[in-house]
Amino acid sequence: MSDLLRHAHCERYAIGAYDVVDTAFLEAVLDGAEGCRAPVIASLAESHFDHFDFECLMPVVVDAARRARVPVAIHLDHGHSLATVERAIRLGCNNVMVDASLSSLEDNIKATREVVRLARRCGVRVEGELGYVPGVEGEDAEKHPRAMQLTSLADAERYIAETPVDCLAISIGTVHGRLRGAPRLDFERLSALSSALHIPLVIHGGTGLSDDQYGMLAANGVAKINYFTGLADAAARSIVEEAESKDSPADTALIHGVRGAVRAEVERTCRLFGAAGRAGAASAACRRWREVEHVVVYNLRDGGQNVDWSAFAAQGVEALGAIPGVRNVLAGRALRTDAPYLLCWLIRFASPEVVASYRDHPDHVGYADKVFRPTAPDRVTIDFELVDVSGEEEKSSLSTQPPTSSGTKR
Repeated sequence: MSDLLRHAHCERYAIGAYDVVDTAFLEAVLDGAEGCRAPVIASLAESHFDHFDFECLMPVVVDAARRARVPVAIHLDHGHSLATVERAIRLGCNNVMVDASLSSLEDNIKATREVVRLARRCGVRVEGELGYVPGVEGEDAEKHPRAMQLTSLADAERYIAETPVDCLAISIGTVHGRLRGAPRLDFERLSALSSALHIPLVIHGGTGLSDDQYGMLAANGVAKINYFTGLADAAARSIVEEAESKDSPADTALIHGVRGAVRAEVERTCRLFGAAGRAGAASAACRRWREVEHVVVYNLRDGGQNVDWSAFAAQGVEALGAIPGVRNVLAGRALRTDAPYLLCWLIRFASPEVVASYRDHPDHVGYADKVFRPTAPDRVTIDFELVDVSGEEEKSSLSTQPPTSSGTKR
């Protein structure tokens, strides 16, 4: 996501980060972005995890992002723990946000620095938050209970120097949920933060601002605008209208109406943010997200006569699968008994950066030195960068030129 935000920051537009709570919202967000050729961020907030199964929804999000015809980043929003961040990276998020805004500045810096250290080893970028954006009314407003605290320039400079995050969510007067009264944003504060920090800034609570304010945010260094309440309200209106228009509306009709309403709101806001028509240029400026398949083929010592391979493999799956940046671990047997290697590991890494961090991780070193290598002296290891060559656009990204294909982006 950092490449997308840098492009938006340089070109002075903002990318919408839309919370995905089910497949209807997911389809609507991507359809809306494709409808106006805008790069987009599919955001999954930890505060919504009680509404869906994160483990079940994420594979759908990843697959949809890969098939999208515009650049898509997948973002963990308002993560509250290092464990959630690790889980999000394993499931396919390529950007994460740690929300320690309720903590003191010192504790916020400490928590964020830990997340940055972990994420960097996995090739994943980090959004931090400084200041506090309260909730007023509407979806999830009660989960942001404190009073507004505007972002201090002095605190922000220290925070960026000591963490350092890739983008920063700031507080300049927006709220989570619905605004009461006319929106009043501190653009003087925003301008000072943008001039001093030189990184993409993020606005949470994007619903309810005036059309002109969205443009002013982008012009003053905001590259990402979180937007959910407006989508939730559009979906609710659609459901009510559909239910009132028929004696016994079918569930599929209600969902169809939700997709259309959310799509229209996504497309409308992408245009207001200045992102419409930017998909091609944004894609050309971004590195495509690449996973790595770590392949190990091996034979057991003495033909494995004294080894319970099932237990041996299960131990490896448990030990290696817990290493940050490892997305999946599979153990396999050769179909042919005369194959040169009879057993294998297929270990999926989130990015090429994981190759080094995995190799040096204590869990890998311990398992490899104490269990695997003594038991499997005959082995070959190769790391493969995974490439989608299904279309002409993707083929162009295999050259030395900047990639022009769409899909999930760093």
